[in-house]
Amino acid sequence: MTLSSKRLFGFFLSLCMTLIIGTGALAGNTAFQYSTIDALLGGLYDGEMTLKELLYQGDFGLGTLNGVDGELVVLDGTPYHISAGGKASIPSDSSKIPFATTSFFEEDSILKLDKITSMKALNTAVEKGLPSRNVFYAIRIDGQFSFVKARAIPKQNKPYEPLAQVVKHQVVVQFSGKGTLVGYYSPPFVKGVNVPGFHWHFLTQDRTGGGHVLDCSFAPTTARLDSLRILTVKLPDSKEFDDMNLTDDKGEEMDAVEKDPDMKQ
Repeated sequence: MTLSSKRLFGFFLSLCMTLIIGTGALAGNTAFQYSTIDALLGGLYDGEMTLKELLYQGDFGLGTLNGVDGELVVLDGTPYHISAGGKASIPSDSSKIPFATTSFFEEDSILKLDKITSMKALNTAVEKGLPSRNVFYAIRIDGQFSFVKARAIPKQNKPYEPLAQVVKHQVVVQFSGKGTLVGYYSPPFVKGVNVPGFHWHFLTQDRTGGGHVLDCSFAPTTARLDSLRILTVKLPDSKEFDDMNLTDDKGEEMDAVEKDPDMKQ
């Protein structure tokens, strides 16, 4: 190899390393999202993105499968499908999603939590400890749970009803023991794009059960926070999405979907 060839090779290698490092830095600071929460609320339950494609965007996350078939949890790079009734299984790479949020989890800070007795107490404690309320956070909480009330929605068939109607058919189950909360905090200004505030899913330690969290209680532990200052949104490439009316405020519908059905109004 000539001197000029060695220099060219060295430059090329350096460029490749720069691109890899730069991409990794961006990936670790990025929340990736497929579709929007308002599209899901409006009944767009079929997407074209596969789980295999989604996992290129993160090793930590949550969402649902086409037909709002239960709940999706991504933990330590493995996706788990939580069916109605709370049973967790590993879906095929070809499974498709209508909505999900993922990121590559890289712990930035730790927040100590005292005993938590309710979802409201959890959200209050974590929000109080956030370095900023204007930044996205991926949040992982491993702990010993007194109880977790979780739900999953049975797979729907067309013609689809809005999510606020479909959620009336949710199946609510309760867990206790060790497990992990997989959550995201989104700033208030993303209303319509994602869930403002907190969105939590749960997975048992043995990875056999879980769901969308409605309420919980657990012993003192820590919350691991990963701050995310980049949001990448991939919109569905479909006529259904293009033709949707996404101008209305769906705040009341969001409240109906997120609330515990047993909670007094």
